[in-house]
Amino acid sequence: MAKMDKKWIILCSTAIAAIYTAGYVSTGDQAVASIQPNQQVQMDIPSNGNQSNQNWQSGNVTENSQSHSIYQDGIYVGMGSNRRGSIEVTVTIQNDKITDVEIRNHNMHYPQYYTDGLPDEVLQSQSARVQNVSGATYSTDAFKDAVQDALNQAQIS
Repeated sequence: MAKMDKKWIILCSTAIAAIYTAGYVSTGDQAVASIQPNQQVQMDIPSNGNQSNQNWQSGNVTENSQSHSIYQDGIYVGMGSNRRGSIEVTVTIQNDKITDVEIRNHNMHYPQYYTDGLPDEVLQSQSARVQNVSGATYSTDAFKDAVQDALNQAQIS
């Protein structure tokens, strides 16, 4: 029985380590991506008494090259559809930011007021990622697809 217990302990320990590692890897990338150019960053690097290590404890993060725009300024029309209908939106881009989103044409099974709050969410998130509207999943999905379609058109290749 003791041999079986050891196998379970090893198996469970390995599973926990794998889950921890996967979480660390996925959130580590997000943490690095969230650092903005010229942002002060406190880095906790253990010092071994060497002066060069102490110089790394705080500093500016700067981009090596000029900042590159993702989007071209303009007003873009995007379309999203599924088996419950379609939604057409206009997305306005200025200085690489989404400045306005409007539902232009709403031909979904449910009324437009279900999705009226979604343009504001796009402005906040600066992406097509929005919270799902309970009871109007198809409308939400069509809206997301429409915004993403507009953003794809605005992308600089």
